[in-house]
Amino acid sequence: MNKRNNILTIIYNFIFAVSTSVVTALVASWPLLFVFVLVQKTNKTVNLSVGQVMSNYNQLMWYLIWPFKRKLRMSNLHTSSMAAGHFADVKKLFVLAIIAFLCCLIILFWCKKRNKKFLRLNKVWALVFLLLPVAILPFALTNFDNFFITFHHLFFAGSNTWLFDPVTDPIINVLTEGFFASCFAIAGIVYELYFADKLLQK
Repeated sequence: MNKRNNILTIIYNFIFAVSTSVVTALVASWPLLFVFVLVQKTNKTVNLSVGQVMSNYNQLMWYLIWPFKRKLRMSNLHTSSMAAGHFADVKKLFVLAIIAFLCCLIILFWCKKRNKKFLRLNKVWALVFLLLPVAILPFALTNFDNFFITFHHLFFAGSNTWLFDPVTDPIINVLTEGFFASCFAIAGIVYELYFADKLLQK
């Protein structure tokens, strides 16, 4: 029974860390995009105002995170069928991450209310999970473009719908490499902080 509880604790903490990092990156993507548009002036590339770019991004993100939103439509930015297919795949991952995050949060509150300790992660496993991203960190830092491509090959295997054409899908002119790199960085930091906290707990 103890072994089973340990396995469940390990799985729970890993899922909670990953889902928390994804949800945090999603929330942070709004101010991040606003800053990148202002600094890089990417709104001029798509001939829109900053406000219009953010409005279109709101429409995109609402589609990606709301499970009952079935069709993607941005007011000023055309979306090809190929890109729509990729966004539909991304939507599945984001919705799954949000559901997992909410479930983990409910479990956490339930355990705290009843003063349950079985979600406490062993420090060895906390260290293992903390060091896990270190293997890919140098690759991501030195060549984010290749890292981004590899990431898509892993999570969207057998599909090339993520290869956007700026002509048919101008949204890619706004969602720059720097923007994506910043979102990944925030997700990575949150993930590391999660397990650092577990490691430092008495």
